[in-house]
Amino acid sequence: MNIVHVAMIAGAAAMGGFLFGYDSAVINGAVAAIQEHFAVGAAETGLTVSAALLGSAAGAAVAGGMAERFGRIRVMQVAAVLFAVSAIGSALPFAIWDLALWRIVGGVAIGIASVIAPTYIAEVAPPAYRGRLASLQQLAIVLGIAMSQLVNYALAASAGGSALGAIGPFQAWQWMLGVAVLPAVVYFLLSLIIPESPRYLVRVGRVDRARAVLADVEGGDVDGRIEEIRRALGSEVRPRLGDLRVGRFGLLPIVWIGMALSAFQQLVGINVIFYYSSSLWQSVGVAESNSLLLSLFTSIVNIVGTFIAIGLVDRIGRKPLLLTGSAGMALALGVTAYAFGHADVVGEQAELPFVWATVALVSASAFVLFFALSWGVVTWVLLGEMFPLRVRAAAMAVATATQWIANWLVTVTFPSLRDWNLSGAYLLYTAFAVLSFVFVWRFIKETKGRTLESMT
Repeated sequence: MNIVHVAMIAGAAAMGGFLFGYDSAVINGAVAAIQEHFAVGAAETGLTVSAALLGSAAGAAVAGGMAERFGRIRVMQVAAVLFAVSAIGSALPFAIWDLALWRIVGGVAIGIASVIAPTYIAEVAPPAYRGRLASLQQLAIVLGIAMSQLVNYALAASAGGSALGAIGPFQAWQWMLGVAVLPAVVYFLLSLIIPESPRYLVRVGRVDRARAVLADVEGGDVDGRIEEIRRALGSEVRPRLGDLRVGRFGLLPIVWIGMALSAFQQLVGINVIFYYSSSLWQSVGVAESNSLLLSLFTSIVNIVGTFIAIGLVDRIGRKPLLLTGSAGMALALGVTAYAFGHADVVGEQAELPFVWATVALVSASAFVLFFALSWGVVTWVLLGEMFPLRVRAAAMAVATATQWIANWLVTVTFPSLRDWNLSGAYLLYTAFAVLSFVFVWRFIKETKGRTLESMT
């Protein structure tokens, strides 16, 4: 086994995560410009920003079935094409609803990538390295987020400091959304050179090819691993959503746990930081150019936290990281809520005194750090490995769709919550962080070091 080679394969698959992060967060720098360009209010803006998330839920829901029918690699290629089409369409909208439609197309691609990358990486990674390799998905996501913030800042600076400024025939915000076509092309090309999942190959009867891939990525007793995969699959019947049901209306307990894990990752409000941080800081008196720099700083904190998680996830385990993250997020969110409560509002303008602005920046950054070193990475690791192999693709689709629905709920409600009471919005996220600690303590089981076939 060549771990460097396996890491390169996992990294290529994680390019979908890069696009996931870029496409999800690039709208951050364009929100205020889009709102002014199309002369729409907070509700319309929230719906447009969150439109991608509805598409993401749909993409996640169908990705599992597509992956089982056509293979993991083919589905990656479909996602790459959708990313490219969405980038071009989003850069050239003629109305706000047109932009929302193209955002939905991009969201479908994001949803597909969010399912297929962790599923594929978990299936090609040796058990001893699976946590770290699966973490590449989240690392790619945060790098995509950071790159989007960097590109946004550079484009706004080139346009005179505003996303409404012109660069050639288009405004800066249009370039922000259109640049995503470049990593989409790279993703498609990378998908042409990585091997298919050995577990999918065994399922469809291509055992010789599966044997070759396993010899390349794991080594050891390859024939024994083939038999272990066959026993875990149980039969050659393709998994369906119906396989997840127990009784008339219920689901397998592990599916409920996966859905709750996915929901909590979003209900703590993390994507408020990445979708709205620029307009959030502007709403409390920070200049647009400075708000974009603060967004970039937040992304750097996110990357640092992700590297910490990658170093710890296979050493101390998944559950301890989640518990640490929940406790840290709850404290940081509570302090952020308190700080925002000191904003001075005059008419429609708000300003945060310097001392409390500093407190808010530190606590918001601490929130991102604790999320990144725990829930940001571990959720994707667990979703890729916690489900029994016979229902993994279907369960992964349901859990990931739940994540996107929760993300949508948080994203679409935040502009109105912010206008109503910014401090109250953050107190709500604080409550979910506390509940997430209780959930992990009670329901999450450790999966460190176990083979995928041993998950029952």
